[in-house]
Amino acid sequence: MERETLFSGKKVLVGPDSGYDNYIMAIESSCDETACAIVKNGREVIANIVASQIKTHEKFGGVIPEIAAREHLDSINIVVQEAFDQSGLKPEDITAFAGTVGPGLVGCLLVGLNATKTLALVHDKPFIGVNHLNAHLCANYIDTDLKPPFMALLVSGGHTQIIDVESYSKQTILGETIDDAVGEAYDKVARLIGLPYPGGPRLDKLAQEGNPHAFELPEGKVDGYNFSFSGLKTAVLRLVKSFDGQELPVKDICASFQECVSKTLVKKLKKAVEEKGYKQVVIAGGVAANSEIRKKVFELEKYGYKVNAPAMKYCTDNASMVASCAYFNTNTFDDVDVEVFSRA
Repeated sequence: MERETLFSGKKVLVGPDSGYDNYIMAIESSCDETACAIVKNGREVIANIVASQIKTHEKFGGVIPEIAAREHLDSINIVVQEAFDQSGLKPEDITAFAGTVGPGLVGCLLVGLNATKTLALVHDKPFIGVNHLNAHLCANYIDTDLKPPFMALLVSGGHTQIIDVESYSKQTILGETIDDAVGEAYDKVARLIGLPYPGGPRLDKLAQEGNPHAFELPEGKVDGYNFSFSGLKTAVLRLVKSFDGQELPVKDICASFQECVSKTLVKKLKKAVEEKGYKQVVIAGGVAANSEIRKKVFELEKYGYKVNAPAMKYCTDNASMVASCAYFNTNTFDDVDVEVFSRA
């Protein structure tokens, strides 16, 4: 795809049809990780730097947006320089600069996106704005030869979607959550049973030691490919209250909750891929690192499907996936005046 440099307006070909190696530097700051990466041709990671804020927000039990934005300001120049140092590349070697436009926390997004625009302007390179959810899907292209079409299950802190990926740039959401996203449900249930932040990964770890059939929890009954997890969360609340001061069987509650969630997700994913007739399935998003969800998706290989999931370090928020998206997906925000947005 032909793109323009910000200062001189020079035409630059970016993407698989460019005919030469593309080195895209990307910045991601949508929540509580300040990340910068350089990726060659959308698949080969040359540098991947992530500054996490988990310890900062742990004492609050969740991410505080204003504090997160300030931490991004403290870290952004450091991670950019580290990416250059790790790669051995210089600004003149970069084909284009890409940044996350949304969805995410507005103050956090502004830090990363303004840094991206500044780099593109100063070094006279194309600017590419990327949708955070599209980037999560593109994490599957890193270190693989995966090509569309495929059916995708996107599971993250704020989103749960089944997406028909017909091509690198044509994607259709077939279904999504009508209330809590999977990540939200995990965090809320973790708080109910007294687990500290971040609750999702801790719940997953405890679930591996529990009995997934100890408690029968309700599966949300929603038409089509949509999901609902608020009722499941309420059922866990009632279960916890039923022990009325007695010691909670925490591991069994975790395992039973995780079994219900993973079974629900994969049932609808399998239905979607069967009806579409695809032979490939992928999982993406931060919750794609969850052990049971990941395991159940890969069990679809028994039915003849090719299953792909990003490496663990590319499931959670990172800039490598943003760079890959900027290379492959032409549905981007290339106007330097583009504004960040909080919701999909």
